[in-house]
This record gives sequence, structure tokens and C-alpha cells, in this order.
Amino acid sequence: MALALYRKYRPATFAEVVGQEHVTDPLRIALAAGRINHAYLFSGPRGCGKTSSARIMARSLNCAKGPTPDPCGECNSCRNLAPEGPGSVDVTELDAASHGGVDDARELRDRAFYAPADSRYRVFIIDEAHMVTTQGFNALLKIVEEPPEHLIFIFATTEPDKVLPTIRSRTHHYPFRLIPPSSMRELLERNVADEGAKVEPAVYPLVIRAGGGSARDTQSVLDQLLAGAGPDGVDYSRAVSLLGVTDVALIDGMVDALAADDAAGVFGTVERLAEAGHDPRRFATDLLDRLRDLVMLRSVPDAGERGLVSAPDDELKKMKEQAGKLEPATLSRYADIVHNGLLEMRGATSPRLVLELLTARMLLPSVAEGADALLARLERLERRAASAPAPVAGGAVQAAPPVQNVQTAQAAPAPAQVAPSGEPVREFQRPSQ
Repeated sequence: MALALYRKYRPATFAEVVGQEHVTDPLRIALAAGRINHAYLFSGPRGCGKTSSARIMARSLNCAKGPTPDPCGECNSCRNLAPEGPGSVDVTELDAASHGGVDDARELRDRAFYAPADSRYRVFIIDEAHMVTTQGFNALLKIVEEPPEHLIFIFATTEPDKVLPTIRSRTHHYPFRLIPPSSMRELLERNVADEGAKVEPAVYPLVIRAGGGSARDTQSVLDQLLAGAGPDGVDYSRAVSLLGVTDVALIDGMVDALAADDAAGVFGTVERLAEAGHDPRRFATDLLDRLRDLVMLRSVPDAGERGLVSAPDDELKKMKEQAGKLEPATLSRYADIVHNGLLEMRGATSPRLVLELLTARMLLPSVAEGADALLARLERLERRAASAPAPVAGGAVQAAPPVQNVQTAQAAPAPAQVAPSGEPVREFQRPSQ
């Protein structure tokens, strides 16, 4: 049985941890200087490297050449604590979801006083630390506050606010973050190259978006695609069908129809969506992502080059054209309508009906009230005026002459009036008093 990608390519050193330089660099400096704390708290979203970094920390502390930011990988401790190693008796990893009670904490406290068997430090890695009960934290409080010299605690949690404040105040807290798309793509491309597989460039944004910034989740998605890939590798159509994302052609069709005020095109896209078996909720989510990208491109023309919008070159070119057809207020209004529509879809018995209704609201800004709808109507009038054909001679209505300056018009002499007999009409003058 082959290992999953997230296990096969688990980082073994801090230099291999992707997208967490704000955490790994200070830890490396502290290890190099020998400034070791007795307790650490690693917090952040799931799958971003907290537990892996805790294992690397234990490996760096117990290396024969350590404490060192770069474990040698040759001593017994480094081999035992490697990602594929058997582990060490001096490094204990506990899952607080099943060992968070007061009895478990007391047992851990009693074991902590024993000196390490074959290492420099005894390291306790407590995963999902927010699951430890209040009584369990209170049982650990004294030993976390004043531990033996050979003991180090590393707490890992997705919810640091639920960790007892008295415990949290005695740790060095390092918050992990979601991995940015650029770093995630480098990681995926490196994994694909090591696997000797083929993946179309347009597939990577789909995988990264499905992973949501988590390295573990993203690698799991890529692993699923590679497992079902044919001899030609992972192509875009296969990825769309397996991941359940909306085909980009449907998104383009919807945006183009909205830009042209084409009601038939808008509802025709919804019909094709239903015929293809796509989830209306997922389509609305993907449409909201596209509107966000268009807002970025409208506000920052080089958003693609800056990394604010991640898309293949041909799709990025298409989005730039779409952004030029829609004004900022209209895009903002569309995004608000789709966002509110997603909230309505949560408990809806007919998501397609909700999707059709929200697209109808997008097409009819005149039925809504508020500043956004007013700006959208003004932008529509300006767009129609700009796209109106120029007047031609011989049948077209002539444009009105420009209005003269008020002072010039008053200074100009009025034309003389002529009677039917041809004689000029004399103006009646009031007799002087």
C-alpha cells in the first residue's frame, strides 16, 4: 500500500516547512543560540504544519549535534524521529481528544519526572490541546510552570483561546497560518515532479482552492487525482468532474451574459448547469470567487502579476476582458447578491430556484433600493450611452446645437420682425411721462 502524499512528503526539518517562515525562522534562531523554553504553543488552522513542526522541534532538541536548527539525520535520535522513523521513548505524542481528562493529565505528570532514557530532553507533544479539560489543565499547571530541566512541553491546537489562560501564559506562542497559493503551488509541483506524474497547469488552481490553504488537505486532493489519472496524467476535465467544481465555461457564460444584460443567456446558463448535474450551491460559490477576482482586476489591473488573482494565462486574459465590461459598483452589487443568495441556499429545498431568483435580481437593479442599485443603474445608462451608434447623415436625428454662453446670448441683437406686407414692424414704445 502506497503512502499518502501528505505522509510521504512530511517535512523533516524546519527548512522544509512551507509557508510558515514567520514561525520557523525564529525557532531556528532560538535553537542556534541555545535559548530553549520549557513550553511551546503552536496554534493555527488544520493541516498547516503544527504537529510536524513539533516533531521537528523534538528532533532538533535531541540531535547528537544539538540543540540545532538543522538535525544531522544520522544519529539514533534523528533516525528514530524522522517522518518514517519508529519514534523514541523520550518523545511522547498524545491526542488530547481521547486523553484530555484529569486522570490522563495526572498519569502524564507522574511520567514526566523520570529522566530521559537515551536523549537530552523528554518531550511531550499534546495535540488538540484545546480538548484538555479544565481539571486536566489544572493538574498539569504546576509541572508546566516549574518543570524539570529535562522536560519540554509542546502544545498544538486549532483553538488557542480554549487553552487555559494560565497554561497559555507560560508558553511561547507561535501562530501558524494558512499556506499562500504561490507557496502551495511550488509544493504541489515539487511533489508531482518527484512522483513522475503529469498534471495540466489549469488543474493546480482547482486543487489549491479545494485544499483551502491546508497542506494536508491539498495534498490529499492531489493524491486522489493522481490515483485516478490515466496514462496522459491529470487533465482539467477529469479534475472538474472529480472535485465537483463548476466548469469555467459556465462561469464565463454567466458573467458574459450579465455584462450584456442578456436574460436569455443568464437563465440558459442555469439550465445548462442543471443539465450537467452541477450543484447550484457550488456554482454560486464559484461565481462569487469569480466576482471577487473581477473586482481585484478592476481595482488593480496587474493583479495577476502581483499574485492577487491565481488563474492560467488564457483564463486571466478572459477575466481582464470581463472586468472591462463591468463597472465597480455593479460588480460589488453582484457579489452582495450572490453572497446573500448563498445564505438563503443553506436551508432551501430548491437551490436552483434560489439561484434563478438571485440572477433575476442581478439583472434588474431598478427593482432594488439603495445606493448600490442606484450606482448600478447609472453605470448601465453610461454603458448604453457609450455603446450607442454615432448619428449618420440623411435620416438620423441631428444633435442639438451647443448652448451659447448666457452673456453672449444676451448681448446678441434680436432679429428684426417683418410684417406680411414686407415692411418692418415697428416696436411699440411706451410714451415717456
